[in-house]
Amino acid sequence: MDLSRFPRRRYTPFATPLEPLPRLSAALAATCPGGRGPELWVKRDDMLGLFPGGNKTRKLEFLVADALARGADTLVTCGAPQSNHCRITLAAAVKEGLHCRFVIEERVAGSYDEQASGNHFMFRLLGVEAITVVPGGSDMAAAMQRVVEELAAQGRTGYVIPGGGSNALGGLGYAACAQELQQQWFEMGVSFDRVVVGSGSSGTHGGLLAGFLGNRIGVPIVGVGVSRDPAQQEPLVWKEAQAVADLAGGGFAVPRESVRSVGGYWQPKYSVPNARMVEAVQMAARTEGLLLDPVYTGKVMAGLIGLARAGEFAPDARVLFLHTGGLPSLHAYEDVVLGRAARDLAP
Repeated sequence: MDLSRFPRRRYTPFATPLEPLPRLSAALAATCPGGRGPELWVKRDDMLGLFPGGNKTRKLEFLVADALARGADTLVTCGAPQSNHCRITLAAAVKEGLHCRFVIEERVAGSYDEQASGNHFMFRLLGVEAITVVPGGSDMAAAMQRVVEELAAQGRTGYVIPGGGSNALGGLGYAACAQELQQQWFEMGVSFDRVVVGSGSSGTHGGLLAGFLGNRIGVPIVGVGVSRDPAQQEPLVWKEAQAVADLAGGGFAVPRESVRSVGGYWQPKYSVPNARMVEAVQMAARTEGLLLDPVYTGKVMAGLIGLARAGEFAPDARVLFLHTGGLPSLHAYEDVVLGRAARDLAP
């Protein structure tokens, strides 16, 4: 899979670390059948550029390059109130001397607070030009197009980046990550039995899957849904993976059976905390000093823990957790993750 023909801005001048998690592995094993669990490792994509980085940084390398090539002066994107994607897109805009506007979807009624901490603080600090708040269920593509039309009326050029940076072009970022992983595994002399990744807007999961298939990496990927259960999520991932493969000129069909996700860990709603997320965030922090966020990586790690306890992984399996970032939103959930609101949480 040759990605060199695509324009790309480079925001991270190094491969993100690949690290073992021996203390978290031991703590998890103690709660697994027979006291044995998988050997956990982490891919530190929370250390990507556009600090504090995350998985959206890889997608934006290709998307922003396209925006610049098209003469855009303003990036327009969308997300939920504590959107990591919006924050990193804004950081990319600042880095490139562009303006940035958001359309924020209030998926949980009353959840948008202009003065909130976490990513909202970062929005203000980094200087977002304007934020349009719309109700949950709104047509986000249409709402962003209206912003582009407003800019055009002012003689400006907007460039729409879809939620999560999840389209074929953005997905190339995780096809590139697959190549980076392959090289690291070779250099470090390690192999893995499974990769666990968050599965939301589908760009990360789908792009990584396309990269694995295109580079003949035969390691199964399991996506932990952060907003949907498998019946709704897997068709989105399959469509994204095929779009990335087609754009990259891979010349192969993505097998439907290669797409696997698990549900049940994101409820009661997207971005709403639950007790299993709190356990996972606390375990990672208190065993490895690894900070996860309540919306994405905390629920994904909860999924990995749940799968291990259910016997999904062989006791000697080596499992790689893809850490996609999200640190700033942790500060917006302090009472929850410190256990001060435990009685109010869903299981």
